[in-house]
Amino acid sequence: MYKVLIVDDESKIREIVAKYCNLEGFTSAEAADGFQAIEKVREGSFDIVIMDVMMPELDGFSAVREIRKFSTVPIIMLSARTETYDKINAFEIGIDDYMIKPFSPKELMLRIKAVMQRSTSGGIQKEVFELGKLKIDFSAHIVYIAGERIDLSPKEYDLLSFLVRNKGIALTREKLLSEVWGYDFYGDDRTLDTHIKLLRKSLGECYEMIVTVRGVGYRFEG
Repeated sequence: MYKVLIVDDESKIREIVAKYCNLEGFTSAEAADGFQAIEKVREGSFDIVIMDVMMPELDGFSAVREIRKFSTVPIIMLSARTETYDKINAFEIGIDDYMIKPFSPKELMLRIKAVMQRSTSGGIQKEVFELGKLKIDFSAHIVYIAGERIDLSPKEYDLLSFLVRNKGIALTREKLLSEVWGYDFYGDDRTLDTHIKLLRKSLGECYEMIVTVRGVGYRFEG
């Protein structure tokens, strides 16, 4: 039996989702805005959170950012916003699934089961990498330097993640461009070099962990 937190400023939507949760044998609690959601996650032990985006007081994106500072609880985001940027932003801050409004309550229940199955079976790894003052929470897509969270662009995070997962290996520029930007990337090495420069700046005192391998590319070491 899963314990679900339903966060939405529309009481009718909370009522419908709670009804379907009950039919599935789940227990549920409700929050009407982001602030309430943060407090309830702090106070209670929830298996999953259903988070609306557009809410008064504190929106869903801001609430997720705060929750991810202290919890890795799975989060499904509900939103009427269909722009790719919003979806990318949502996944980058650590959500597990994204549904567009209007939505099917039955489909939401299936998605809850799928997310929870991945989470409990190990499909979603609670991976944390730590080296010196650098810490990366891969499950939440969060990077810390000396205990302070730093903000990275999606490409900076993807680049750092790939370098770290290949720690100690000299990676060619071509390999990094194909793996991080995709095989359909049309550009030149300056794109990679610019992002490496920005990433090093973001990493602050840990910038030396990204080493330039002359004539080849880059390597992560520590």
